Amino acid sequence: MEDNLKDFIHYLIVEKGLAKNTIVSYERDLKSYIKYLKKVEVIAAMNDVQRVQIIHFLKSLKEQGKSSKTLARHIASIRAFHQFLLREKAVDQDPSVHIESPQHERSLPKVLNMQEVETLLDSPKAHDHYGLRDKAMLELLYATGIRVSELIGLKIGDVHLTMGFVRCIGKGNKERIIPIGKTATEALDRYLHDGRSHFVSKKQRDESLFLNHHGRGLSRQGFWKILKRLAAEAGIEKDLTPHTLRHSFATHLLENGADLRAVQEMLGHADISTTQIYTHVTKTRLKDVYSQYHPRA
Repeated sequence: MEDNLKDFIHYLIVEKGLAKNTIVSYERDLKSYIKYLKKVEVIAAMNDVQRVQIIHFLKSLKEQGKSSKTLARHIASIRAFHQFLLREKAVDQDPSVHIESPQHERSLPKVLNMQEVETLLDSPKAHDHYGLRDKAMLELLYATGIRVSELIGLKIGDVHLTMGFVRCIGKGNKERIIPIGKTATEALDRYLHDGRSHFVSKKQRDESLFLNHHGRGLSRQGFWKILKRLAAEAGIEKDLTPHTLRHSFATHLLENGADLRAVQEMLGHADISTTQIYTHVTKTRLKDVYSQYHPRA
């Protein structure tokens, strides 16, 4: 069963070209699934799995207090795994075929209002190379809506300031070109000319755009610590996530009349239904404004 899983993960990496985090998620879900099948259901081969065992596994997750979103993710992983095994003729039936995913409410993303964004973006003080780097990172995130994983994966050659765009590789190794605004361009230009050289290590040359104090590419955790510190300094009490500026970017574009398809392309969403969640955010914000300011609300 472990060999089946290894083959599936290899397929996801080589043939599907999925993002690292997505593959890690598949592997984690399926390892827990196989562990359950072996230890609880006492099954030794994937070809022996029946629909009832999958139902029992999902029931055990629910009893552990897992959310409907987590259950839906496990079902998607299990279904993809069994479909792969059937295509590869490693099994002769797919027991997951009639299992439905639970319905769950999609939580609205948390966003900053315009004043909060301005306050956060102004919090890094460009007195030294750390401030120049942090300012450039925040401005670029809000200007483009790219993911934090895409931000820290940028190389120097991916930024074209004269042309005013950034090239990034998103989920599934898909490339997209995103325009950069004037403010972000100026912040990046200052960082590249006056800040980045202070991070460069004499022992190694890292082509990553944003470096840490060791001269290596900044990590996701490193960025997260910087964001939390800057938010605290800016007095922002909202519970920020690494995606907060991405969510704010999309919401503010739609609030100001941007085309949904254009926002989808800039965000790198494969399905427009993913982008549509931001239209719900803008409608909710409009209701709040109406309730607060209309005399007969």
